[in-house]
Amino acid sequence: MSTTINPPVLVGFDGSGAAAEAVRWAAADAVHHRAPLHIVYGIGAPMDFGPGIAFDQIDYDAYRADGAAAVTTASAYATAAAAPVGDLEIATFVVDAPPIPVLLDRSKEARMLVVGTRGLGAFRRGLLGSVSTAVARHGHCPVAVIPESEDYKADRLRGPVLVGVDGSPSATRAIEVAFDQAAHRAVALRAVLTWSEFNRYISRDDMRKEAEALLSESLAGYAEKYPDMEVERVVVEDRPARCLLAEAEYAQLIVLGSRGRGGFAGMTLGSVSQAVLHATDCPLIIARP
Repeated sequence: MSTTINPPVLVGFDGSGAAAEAVRWAAADAVHHRAPLHIVYGIGAPMDFGPGIAFDQIDYDAYRADGAAAVTTASAYATAAAAPVGDLEIATFVVDAPPIPVLLDRSKEARMLVVGTRGLGAFRRGLLGSVSTAVARHGHCPVAVIPESEDYKADRLRGPVLVGVDGSPSATRAIEVAFDQAAHRAVALRAVLTWSEFNRYISRDDMRKEAEALLSESLAGYAEKYPDMEVERVVVEDRPARCLLAEAEYAQLIVLGSRGRGGFAGMTLGSVSQAVLHATDCPLIIARP
């Protein structure tokens, strides 16, 4: 029996190429944080359209056998990915329920939830899968969305961890996650804050100084906690999503808050996070306050 008290890194697997990359990424992250890895395969079931339409008896044994084979394959992916870093504790779960509610429920007890950009049912390019979209919006812990390897440039692997800053509680949580990720990867952290003159009535110079002060305030205290980390600061007049996507060309990971200062309490995902999530081919973590 495991004696670990670390919450697990949770990853959804459906046999797709994107899910395989998610498992590999999650395995490395779990080892770095000395956390167990939980691999979940949700079977789901055909929908019942009401009386008058007959269905053959669902062969759950066949579904479960497919799921067991899938998580065995996923465990092999995870073990291989973790081997260069360290030992990894792996637990696998094949559940009868659909993946979205299962992952969301289990995310309440996880340190991070990891999914691929799209599963077996999604278009090849240009569209996030339904699972990745749903958990990014409604997950109860940080959610990492991982692209397929062919979409990701290998030369980024020594690039910085990129974090978007806007002074919101979600951004504060994103900064915490970003520093932690950069430290474990032994790379620089690049903090980006954008500003605009839209609906502002002070000079552009004052707006820039105000933005620089906000970034400094947001990063205060982390230099002491991470004294050996290189921190790059970017303050620029631009639209935040456009700037972050441009910066992401050189990053190995993006970390964003679930919603910024322009959001309201009921929002599940802010417009900037949503825009970057749907447009980038870089691994991205959505952090929640």
